[in-house]
Amino acid sequence: MSNHIHRVVIAGGGLGGLTAAYLLRSVGMKVTVLEQANELGEVGAGIQTAPNASRILINAGLRPQLEAIKTQPTSQVRRRWSDGKILASRPLGDTLWQEFGAPYWHFHRADLHQMLVDVCSDPALPGPVVDLHTNSKVATADQSNPALPVAITEDGRRYEGDVLIGADGVHSRVRAAMGMSEEEDLLFSGQMVFRAMVPGEKLKADPATRFLWDSFHSTMWYGPGRHLVHYFIRGGEYLNVAAALSSDVNLDKGWTEETTAEEFIRAFGDWDSRIASILEKAEGPILKWALFAHRCNPVWVQGHVGLLGDAAHAMVPFQAQGASQAIEDAAVLAEELAVVDKDQISAALLRYGAKRAKRAGMVQEASAQNAHLYQLPDGPEQELRDEKLARFEGESDVSYEWLWNGKHEPMSPAYVFSKGDRPALARLQDE
Repeated sequence: MSNHIHRVVIAGGGLGGLTAAYLLRSVGMKVTVLEQANELGEVGAGIQTAPNASRILINAGLRPQLEAIKTQPTSQVRRRWSDGKILASRPLGDTLWQEFGAPYWHFHRADLHQMLVDVCSDPALPGPVVDLHTNSKVATADQSNPALPVAITEDGRRYEGDVLIGADGVHSRVRAAMGMSEEEDLLFSGQMVFRAMVPGEKLKADPATRFLWDSFHSTMWYGPGRHLVHYFIRGGEYLNVAAALSSDVNLDKGWTEETTAEEFIRAFGDWDSRIASILEKAEGPILKWALFAHRCNPVWVQGHVGLLGDAAHAMVPFQAQGASQAIEDAAVLAEELAVVDKDQISAALLRYGAKRAKRAGMVQEASAQNAHLYQLPDGPEQELRDEKLARFEGESDVSYEWLWNGKHEPMSPAYVFSKGDRPALARLQDE
């Protein structure tokens, strides 16, 4: 075997893990993915990929597959909670292709995930076919031989590689095996989320919601203590709706619960009546869950073991960048591992962490800042924010230009927190 062809074991077969598997396969790595679920798949919901992520996937040769499953919004729209007044609108569509050389696309998570499974498994594509294992939850890692880390599943199976990557989510067992304490690093954000899927045909048939079909927008509604986002997926087959609000949820009750359209509507009962008209048409399971995020941590690597995606930088979803940042992780990881011999793997992983931790940490912080900015009570601060929104400013300290261009260097001038040096996630817990 060539000294450049590494065996990479990835714990976690979600969007981040599979993107990494495909990109690593494409540069000649032999990749094994260990997924805890009984079958490879994703829960039905929408996902947004901004130009910084879609550019990576397109450059990896996946544009035809993405075009087959994407929905392209024409614009981003910001609305006021009480009457639906449009506060700001920014064109997307072809405009973003021209500005950033890549699109802003919406997907059904299950479609994007299945596409990645397919390209990892297709023998006609470059590189070794990815070895995908289900029912394989990684429980810990054995680093007794630092150059050959071993992923150990709950049933005792051992998977040795030259590299072990933890892409196993917020509760990462690889992260724990690296000595990182979940109790210290994982924080409740003070926010909870509702999510529902609404059939597009029902919305088209009702005069109260027909406006959603005038143009496919990515829409956010701003309100006191709450905000709500919706956008079409599968070409209008479904409207994906997600909303966040402050919560003192009982953490002992678990991570996710099923709820009802009625409870969702009650939470937004004093908002523009079109919100209730949308939500009452929801079908399928409606979920709510508590939002957690990691403290920003620059340490992603230990020898031949590294972290990726939520395992490294779990964030609240208020910059719509969770999956996009995992895709960026995957791209840099593949770039670094492709050009080194086995005795240089640890150095390559250190470069990966150094390139990604600062940027991902800034996006974590920006996402937490937005929880405050999106949910301001009506008053002078809200009015100032809305004036800035008209110029498509007024959100977190990171600009769309910096974010969507996908650079790995810090912004210039130097990045600073907007409210002193106390991280926004910690401030959210105080509010």
